[in-house]
Formats: sequence, structure tokens, C-alpha cells
Amino acid sequence: MTGQTVRVWAPRARQVVVDTTAGAFPARPTGAGWFECADVPAGAEYAFRLDDGPRRADPRSRWQPAGAAGRSRPLDPGDFVWTDADFRAPRLRDAVLYELHVGTFSAAGTFAGALGHLDHLVDLGVTHVELMPVHAWPGRWGWGYDGVHLFAPHTAYGSPFDLQRLVDACHARGLAVVLDVVYNHLGPSGNHLAEFGPYFSDTHHTPWGAGVNLDGPGSDEVRRFFLDNARLWLQDYHVDGLRLDAMHAVIDTSARHWLEELSEEVDELAAATGRRFVLIAEHDGNDPRLVRDRRAGGYGLHAAWNDDVHHALHTGLTGEQHAYYGDYAGLDDLVAALGHGYVYRGQHAPSRGRRHGRPFTGRDADALVACLQNHDQVGNRAAGERIAHLTSPARQRVGAALLLTGPFTPLLFQGEEWAASTPFPYFADHPDDELTDAVRRGRTAEFASSGWDPDVVADPGDPSTFHGARLDWDERARGEHAETLRWYRTLLDLRRTHPALRDPALPVPAARPTPSSISIERGPFTVVANLGSPAIAVPLEPTDEVVAATGPAHTTDDAITLAADAAAIVRRAAP
Repeated sequence: MTGQTVRVWAPRARQVVVDTTAGAFPARPTGAGWFECADVPAGAEYAFRLDDGPRRADPRSRWQPAGAAGRSRPLDPGDFVWTDADFRAPRLRDAVLYELHVGTFSAAGTFAGALGHLDHLVDLGVTHVELMPVHAWPGRWGWGYDGVHLFAPHTAYGSPFDLQRLVDACHARGLAVVLDVVYNHLGPSGNHLAEFGPYFSDTHHTPWGAGVNLDGPGSDEVRRFFLDNARLWLQDYHVDGLRLDAMHAVIDTSARHWLEELSEEVDELAAATGRRFVLIAEHDGNDPRLVRDRRAGGYGLHAAWNDDVHHALHTGLTGEQHAYYGDYAGLDDLVAALGHGYVYRGQHAPSRGRRHGRPFTGRDADALVACLQNHDQVGNRAAGERIAHLTSPARQRVGAALLLTGPFTPLLFQGEEWAASTPFPYFADHPDDELTDAVRRGRTAEFASSGWDPDVVADPGDPSTFHGARLDWDERARGEHAETLRWYRTLLDLRRTHPALRDPALPVPAARPTPSSISIERGPFTVVANLGSPAIAVPLEPTDEVVAATGPAHTTDDAITLAADAAAIVRRAAP
């Protein structure tokens, strides 16, 4: 049996030994900090020892079957037989994203378990499944943002082949797949990259520790590490796009920003394969450079998360004003967000103590991903409350109407479509008890400083916090849950069948007909929402048609009366 060749970049090591269950094999230096060994028995699991140090998994490991601390298993991605040759992802302007967490989406909490609910997503009317991070990390459960093996799927979710089967099954149903990836930091436990090379910066810092080294000495190979990781998911796992976590925490002072380099490589891969890829950045800067064409000085990404729409919707529906929600003044800012994309376009933001943002120009609004809730805005609350826990089902349905008839690329969070009763708090299974306790104390102190009662803060390390976040799929058929699900399906069907309701052109005519109401014009449609009391009368022409309403609406020849916390979509006849 012929051997396998393994390579590793370890410029900080004088010598490298490949440690396998079949014996130890020295690796020879090949230049520029790289070591190579061609004598490893075929199929043997392996790890590296740097200068007689402890055993460490391959930084580019494709498979960690025994967990993050175990040896790496060789993997040939070509062993999986794909059936999706004819699949091509929809355009963003036709897209509806659905964010899900593999561990809580199904009872099994695995890639295989998610397969059983894909038909629900098709029936709902979404087009893209957005998976929260699946990079391998120590422990059994977590959000995935503490990954330490970026090239390997998390073992508790299943094998690499299970992830390939999930993507292939999505494509068979017409669903594209976007994967959330974390390139701004690695997890605090089990992260040994710094032993291999200068992966982290001495000058750039993030809220989670040292920043990634994208512009200092040795950064060429570090940049390549992350670029290759992005290509891995697109090529070997056939995902259709990447959601790039917290790009505002990635500091790169190079003349060519890493994001620009990434977008160029992904566009080249799309041209070579005939596939349609999307790069979606999370970034809180309200900076249109992210999605501006590279030739115009932008980074060339395809979309960016837009927190302003979420925050304006949230404050308009709930009235909350703590922390950064205090920057948003109810319905006036909601009109601004729906009409212009950003609320903050250069004016002073009180919570930041400075001016924030700039006008969104140069792209249509499908380059902005907007939501009513997402994992951050739900999970980074003391008890993981969803919008359905903070306001009435009727008001949530009004919020959904404004979002899903708007110009942005909409994103739903798992269970939102039926106002799921299960919370989604932060949870983490760290093997280190001291780290678990530090996380627990840190989150309690953080929430207390924002005014939350420490007694209601969910304990991240308690198994019940994780298990209690798993969706209850049976409740979809009951009461208000069923009514909310019907409404979401109605909205998504209207959005799919009427291009005007997904037209991404800005600005969108938006106004406040009364102090408690909002009206937005979408081609021949007018979407009216009453977020106050009492009822309001919306004038109608004899030829106007009410195509959808959140509840009973009294209609006469010349008006529709909307009760408090109600919305209606009116189609006006062509002149």
C-alpha cells in the first residue's frame, strides 16, 4: 500500500514529526516554513509534534472524527458522488434566506436530522438555507463561533459526508446553501495555530482576543490559509455562498484588503465553474464600500447584513430603548430604514458617541440583508427571547409584512415563521471548567450593566440551556403558531409571484399617513401597517383590491379600516 503525503506550514518549528497510530515519521523542510512527509501509511490518522511538543491536529484537517483534540483523518472529497450538476443558486434579488443552527433545528441536532425538515422550507418559500458555523470546536454543543479547526465539520453534527449529503439534498429541492464562516478569531479552547506560525497579530485586537494577522510579517501564508478555507466550502462541499462573520473585527491595512482578494478569487471560481456564489458580510459600519464594485474602489462583496432595518423594526414593534436600541426613534427611523436602507448615513449615533455610516449608494437594496430577528439579536439577550416573546403575534405579523414586501434580501431565523415558543439563548460546552465559569460570569456582568436582571440570564454551560433551544416542530399546527405560519407563507408567495414586491431599487416611497402608521409604495402595491391605536381608515379607489391582510379588515367602497396592530397589502389598478 502506497503512503500518503502530508504537509504543514510551521515556520516557528525547527523540526516536525508526523505522529500516527502506525508510528512516527519525520517531516523534512521544503522551504518558506513548510514541512512535508511522504511516508505516512495510507489512510492513517495523524497529528504533528513541533520540536518534541504535544500532539497537535493538522491546522488544515478535513476531518476530526475523535473531536477537536484528536488526530486528523485523511479525506478525499471526491469520494462523495454529487447529484446536483444542474443546480444553480437563485439571484439575491429573488432570494429569501433562512438562518438555522444545526444543533437545535432538529431533535437529532445533526446534519442528517436537518434533512427531515427541508420540505418544510420549500413549502415555506425560502430559497437559501444559511447554516450557522459548522467549523469543528471542542465540546458537544455551541453556536459555532468558537471554531478551532476551520477546514473540518463539527464532529457532533456528523461526518464530512453527512454535510455533503445535506447540501446535495438542499440542491435537489431547489434550495441554495450559504455557510456562516468565522475568520475574525478562533475559539479560546483548543486553538493551537499560534504554535505553528504567526496566525495572529501583535497589534490588532478583537473583543475575543488577538486579531488575525492579515498585514504583518508572515501574513501572506495566513491570508492564503483563509482564502483556501473559503474555496474548500465552495468547491468540496458545493455551498453556494459564505456569510462572513463580524468583518468589522478584521483589520487589514494592506493596500489590497483581504476582502477584496477574497471576492476576486470567488468571482474567478464562479466564472470557471458556471456556478453562482454569494459573499455576504456582517459589518456594523454602514459602509457601502463592502458591496461596491472593485473597479470603483469597493471590496466587491455581493451583500452585507443591515442592522439598521432590524433595529428600527425591533424598536417600532417593541418600544425597547436600552443599549443601542436607544439610537432608533420608533416609526420615523423605520420609515428611513425602509426607504433608504440605512438609518445612520453620517449623523451622530448616541450609543457610539460619534457620527456613523454614510448613504447607501452604488448598489440596489438586494445587496443589503435585512431581518426581523437573527441569531445575534435573539441569542444575545439575557434569556434568548424571540420577537414573539417581546410583543404580540399580531405585531410580529405586521413586522413580517414590512420586511417581506421590502426591497432588501430578507432573512428569517429558524422557527420565526411560526412564532416558535422555544428561546435561543447563548450556549457553549467548553471542556475547561474554568473557561465555562468565566463565560458565565462575563455574560452575567455584561447583561447586568445593560439593565437586565442577573437572575434571568441563561447559564451558557447548563445542558438545559442548549436542549431548551431545540425547535418544537409540533406547535406549528396550533393556534397563533399556525396563523403566523400561514401569514409568512402568504407573504412569501406574494413576494415570489409579484416582482414589484421584491424590487430592490432605492429609494422606496415610504411615509407615515398617521402618527401610528406606515405606508410604503411597491409598484402597484401599497403596504399599510397600523402600529398603534385606534383603528385607521385607508382610502381605496373602486378598482383597488386588498390582496392580503393580517386579520379581519373592514372594507367599504372607499376605504379599508385597519385595527391596531394590523397590516394590509392593497393592489391598485393600472391608470
